[in-house]
Amino acid sequence: QVQLVETGGGLVRTGGSLRLSCAASGRTFSRYTMGWFRQAPGKEREFVAAISWNGFIYYADSVKGRFTISRDNAKNTVYLQMNSLKFEDTAVYYCAAAGGFISTSQRMADGTQYEYWGQGTQVTVSS
Repeated sequence: QVQLVETGGGLVRTGGSLRLSCAASGRTFSRYTMGWFRQAPGKEREFVAAISWNGFIYYADSVKGRFTISRDNAKNTVYLQMNSLKFEDTAVYYCAAAGGFISTSQRMADGTQYEYWGQGTQVTVSS
């Protein structure tokens, strides 16, 4: 069982930055693929970024060049650095963990591949 707790959300102006953190319980964190997803009001959940156990990284096109995902296995934590934020980045951001072997970008972006989810943290970007 893995528990995930996201922190770092908040209100920021367009063009600003935020860093989200996701702290995971459990001793096998380093074996998990970790992903960030988001859901805006009235919209479906969408993939943002993911990092595999061996460091492979994949981003959604909408955040490429602006967001950076990283992990610190010693701290059981995954991060999402968000720069140049836009109004359309406003959403609840969720951290997720996948314990199975995920070998393709397509699967990394597929929310059904992830067994564990955090409760989410709100990010609001104002103009």
